[in-house]
Amino acid sequence: MSVLESMRSFMRRDQVFEFLIPDTPPDLDLTHGVILYLEEISVSFDGFKAIDDLNLYIDDGELRCIIGPNGAGKTTMMDIITGKTRPDSGSAWFGQQINLLKMDEPEIAAAGIGRKFQKPTVFEHHAVIENLELAMAGDKRVWTTLNARLSGEQRDHMDEILHIIGLNKQSANLAGSLSHGQKQWLEIGMLLMQNPKLLLVDEPAAGMTHQEMERTAELLTSLAGTHSIIVVEHDMDFVRSIAQKVTVLHQGGVLAEGTMDEVQNNQRVIEVYLGE
Repeated sequence: MSVLESMRSFMRRDQVFEFLIPDTPPDLDLTHGVILYLEEISVSFDGFKAIDDLNLYIDDGELRCIIGPNGAGKTTMMDIITGKTRPDSGSAWFGQQINLLKMDEPEIAAAGIGRKFQKPTVFEHHAVIENLELAMAGDKRVWTTLNARLSGEQRDHMDEILHIIGLNKQSANLAGSLSHGQKQWLEIGMLLMQNPKLLLVDEPAAGMTHQEMERTAELLTSLAGTHSIIVVEHDMDFVRSIAQKVTVLHQGGVLAEGTMDEVQNNQRVIEVYLGE
């Protein structure tokens, strides 16, 4: 084959080369109603045991609040779930069949786990609607991306997300012009564009006004059921407003678990955390 013929073959838009095709994430098996299994997880950093024999189970559609003092292992736990940190021992499963410890960060995201960090990371020089479009799940191959055109279904999906996060009227505004709370909602919307089954949300109430906190509580509560949500938070008033079940971490393990009332009245939790 000549060089010209080779170039023509490479440029064909009806042909997709194997190295451009992303791996298809495995199916999510929720046979037993549990979406996340963390079992006997331990990890140390320079001799410090950040996670110590952690066992945690999250049900499909559940909204779980994770609380605990600084250094309890909350961030490390989320790093393990999303593939940023590898544990020294234990197992982590997404549903029945997806072994998170055999996947890297992009693979875990493609499988249906989304993470929102404490500080919102949006494209400030792009409009709100453009942020959602950039975050949209779909075929990210080179030729598809270069020639992408939004379908009516995709536009409807973006409109739906704008309604869910309450930014309909700000859709044409630059993301950089939004308030802190609105940026948090936009980032949650960007995660929703990727159709995740499990959302990890880190301290969503930090830096918010009381009104923004109420709206964020409503947003997260409305997403539960359709999505499973893990919220890591220090603001106890906010946790109280959304909590279905609360897990308290301490020294890398589960100290207590139950309803907010049960946790608040647990003497050990009072001593190591709430009493502060």
